[in-house]
Amino acid sequence: MKVRDVNCGYLPLVDSAPLIIAQELKFAAEEGLRLNLIEQPSWSALRDMLALRHLDAAHMLSPMPVSMTLGLGGLPARIDALMVLSVNGTVIGASQSIANRMRAAGWADDFANPALAANALFAAANGPLRIGVPFPFSMHRLLLNHWLRSHPGFTDDSIQIISVPPPRMAEALQNNELDLFCVGEPWGSVAVQRGGATLVLPGSAIWQFAPEKVLGVRHDFTWTHAETCHALLRAVHHATRWLDKADNKPLAIEILTRSQHLNLPEQVIEPAITGRIVTASGRVPVETPNFLLFHKQAANFPWRSQAAWIAAQIADLHGVAPGPAMDAARSSFRSDMYRTALGPIGVDLPGASEKLEGAMSHETAVSSTRGHMILGPDAFFDGQIFDSPPEKPLNS
Repeated sequence: MKVRDVNCGYLPLVDSAPLIIAQELKFAAEEGLRLNLIEQPSWSALRDMLALRHLDAAHMLSPMPVSMTLGLGGLPARIDALMVLSVNGTVIGASQSIANRMRAAGWADDFANPALAANALFAAANGPLRIGVPFPFSMHRLLLNHWLRSHPGFTDDSIQIISVPPPRMAEALQNNELDLFCVGEPWGSVAVQRGGATLVLPGSAIWQFAPEKVLGVRHDFTWTHAETCHALLRAVHHATRWLDKADNKPLAIEILTRSQHLNLPEQVIEPAITGRIVTASGRVPVETPNFLLFHKQAANFPWRSQAAWIAAQIADLHGVAPGPAMDAARSSFRSDMYRTALGPIGVDLPGASEKLEGAMSHETAVSSTRGHMILGPDAFFDGQIFDSPPEKPLNS
């Protein structure tokens, strides 16, 4: 078998695990791939390396393929999201001083209720809240937007968004550069351990099934290297399925800890993998269901309705026309290629490529290529349902 090299960029986050496991457990090698994982210092660096063809594929924030395809925020490039690598896995944390004022304002400190947390947060603010996010075009930014804008105390000048690379989030909090942050694990746990942060909410409390990272490639790469993309999809599919099996979690933590790709100790990797989150120094862990999903509940399927929701949020924040943005986003989430690559090996696939985002408050059976499958709850905290049919037909 001819071995094909794939240069794949990533940032050192727990949700890069599917790529690390695909390499370490030889799922990529079994597909004839040599997966070269190349760490990037920031999301902007990863974006530019992919656009300039120094990378073939990348672990990307789910809004990045949409924003790059729309030509927003840096080098424009048409990017395809081949699959979702992870769902959820983010945390919102506060500095010690803000957390103390939130408690004084009646916050229950329960790591669960977005509405009550927002009430206390706006009551505690004594000026614009300085909020750190890893990148302007990130699920972190969109979740914050959905959460904070729903509060009657929100105004455009009540928050100040500051981009901070994930590994620097704890340092920025320690240096009093931030009041609040939203980041992927392990960097929230690191902020608790190093920076005295208090974790206020998991991202899943705002949207129960938020696509967090995707596997992105340039659109021209999918055309010229379709078989490589199919092999990559199969390899990462096997890795995500392995990761979500309960019996494999201890070994997953061990592999990620010893891997040079993360270079992080076990105690900051373990919470995201097990869903047992320590929200403040000295506390007992909070059991957080579905904190981070790699495979279950069709987590990997690139729903075009998720892409449309992302585009609608970006359009709202950046003043672009929502209709064309949502159509462009739908075409960037490649549910068609996902089906082509994984259908022939017997993977059960949803019967449709779009759904009503936010409509499921509990596990729900839907039609699939093998009969029916169970999808997980995907409700927004405020009960909103996103229904925006495409303006023109798309192939499934």
